[in-house]
Amino acid sequence: MIVFHFVRIKLLCFIFTIDSGVAMSIKVRLAILNFLHMGAWGAYLISMGNYFVHIGLANRIGSFYALIGIVSFFTPTIAGIIADRYIQPVRVLGLCHLLCGLGMLVLFYIGGSPDAGLLYSKMYLVYFFCIACYMGSYSLVLSVSYTLLEQEHLDTVKHFPSIRVFGSIGFVVFMWLTDLFNFEASEKQFMLSGIVSLVFFLYTFTLPVCEQQKQLEHQTIREMFGLNAFGLFKNKELCIFFIFSALLGINLQIANAYGTPYLSSFSKMAEYADSFAVKHSNILYSLSQISECACLLLIPFFLKRFGIKAVMLLAMAAWALRFFFLGAGNPGSGLYLLILSMVVYGFAFDFFVISSSIYIDKKAPNNIRSSAQGLFWMMANGVGSSVGSMFAQSVINMNTENDGTIDWYPSWMSFSIYALVICILFFFMFHPKVEEEETNPAGEKPV
Repeated sequence: MIVFHFVRIKLLCFIFTIDSGVAMSIKVRLAILNFLHMGAWGAYLISMGNYFVHIGLANRIGSFYALIGIVSFFTPTIAGIIADRYIQPVRVLGLCHLLCGLGMLVLFYIGGSPDAGLLYSKMYLVYFFCIACYMGSYSLVLSVSYTLLEQEHLDTVKHFPSIRVFGSIGFVVFMWLTDLFNFEASEKQFMLSGIVSLVFFLYTFTLPVCEQQKQLEHQTIREMFGLNAFGLFKNKELCIFFIFSALLGINLQIANAYGTPYLSSFSKMAEYADSFAVKHSNILYSLSQISECACLLLIPFFLKRFGIKAVMLLAMAAWALRFFFLGAGNPGSGLYLLILSMVVYGFAFDFFVISSSIYIDKKAPNNIRSSAQGLFWMMANGVGSSVGSMFAQSVINMNTENDGTIDWYPSWMSFSIYALVICILFFFMFHPKVEEEETNPAGEKPV
């Protein structure tokens, strides 16, 4: 109840901010930007696994979700380099969503074919194109938001989490629309996503431009191609942080890929077939994003009071609990465990991804901000998610019987143990500089 009131107060403060007309304007405009950006993903990300089960491609789910990681190896970094050096970041952001939206409509057309299950290779190539464009925009949304806030002299740690809340709200809204329109096992979820991306593209023309650092006339090859961000690996602290970002990123797409198929698998059991968790798995899963809304608003307090190491440790512990509760729960007497799994997701995702992006933004020089965000996303969602999707598929395949029945419990417990081991290793290996541990006059620790 206390957390609920805290979230409500923070949202009211956001909505009725009267710092200045300009500040109010940019915060609302960025909130809409984040709403549409995450809404385009929420329309299909959680339910896509159910669609592939429906068309007979259950054994291909892991390969599709692995694409999210594979394209994150290069598209966030490339998009960041282009935005830092050649084209306005807002224009690059809009172009990414234009191409993604058009690709999603093509995927909708192919996916609606009666022989969709036999068109795996075509769907795979089209989705590869779509997710490459989308992931190119993911880190840019963060860097554009940070830049426009700072141009209005607003503290990113204080203001961005309340803006990013509307991204989670957008994700939930379109998850619910997919569920309520019965698009969960239909190709129409891709159509919905495509339409939102096209609206996003048009909306970017309403945003102000981002101030870019003036580039030197005489540049090295490394500077010309925007590879300066990779120099951040020379910093021991950042290098360790990036490595653990990849290790923790392995968790990112596991539950997204297999969560709703797992809940749907209970439909084969008579006692659970008519349960809410089975019939409306998307709505149940949306509790994860609702939890995000609350946890996002807690980030400024936790980062300033406890610092990045404590926040990351909390995120890692939350991932371990997330998988444990999924494995131990069921749609009947164990429904509360499934709900707890959704609740801790807010800490697992936000305290990892959003806190990390704020931390990287503070550490990176201004002239490589977009590139640095792209580098972080490459490690977390590129190296991490691609390995994670394949790892998850192999674990689940090992626990699949000859008749296709999956023993989910050992699979979820394996993922939980992995997250716990990463948490322990991070505690002993990541040591922020001494000045990060010192408190400021207000008694708060800086990021």
